Amino acid sequence: MENNTSIESHSQVDHLSSLEDPALQLMHATTGQRFLNFFIDNIIMNYGLSFLTGALIGGVLGVIAPEFLNEAALGENTWSFLALSMCIGYFNYVVYYTLCEKLFKGKTLGKLITGTRAVRQDGTELSFKDSFLRSLSRLVPFELFSAFGGHPWHDTWTNTMVIKSK
Repeated sequence: MENNTSIESHSQVDHLSSLEDPALQLMHATTGQRFLNFFIDNIIMNYGLSFLTGALIGGVLGVIAPEFLNEAALGENTWSFLALSMCIGYFNYVVYYTLCEKLFKGKTLGKLITGTRAVRQDGTELSFKDSFLRSLSRLVPFELFSAFGGHPWHDTWTNTMVIKSK
């Protein structure tokens, strides 16, 4: 009887040790990969998404409030125009990162090109909430410089990380 118990407990230990924690298999993306992700994604946002959004809003404003555009061009509404531009930029930033990271399983175009993706600390796929909170965290002033410490705030605050994809 003791022999069977010993064999059962030994086989359970073998089974448990053969199960590997997926988080231990994850390789963090390099600083260079993360910088390229940032660079590529910002080019796409600034010259693609922001251009399209700006053109759309400019067209709508041209129809419903042409005096706003004329005054902005003359410098009378410069601060209002600047505030609107910043809001559009922040909106684009949050929409781009949130939708890409959720819909494309942790990947943006930059991450796709560099072979990386964002995941939770346990290695599972990001939820919509995770993607949204990562995006909002990126808007914190000086958050960009937190990457010099090894782990950007948008990873630390949301318990996520960027890993090399297979």
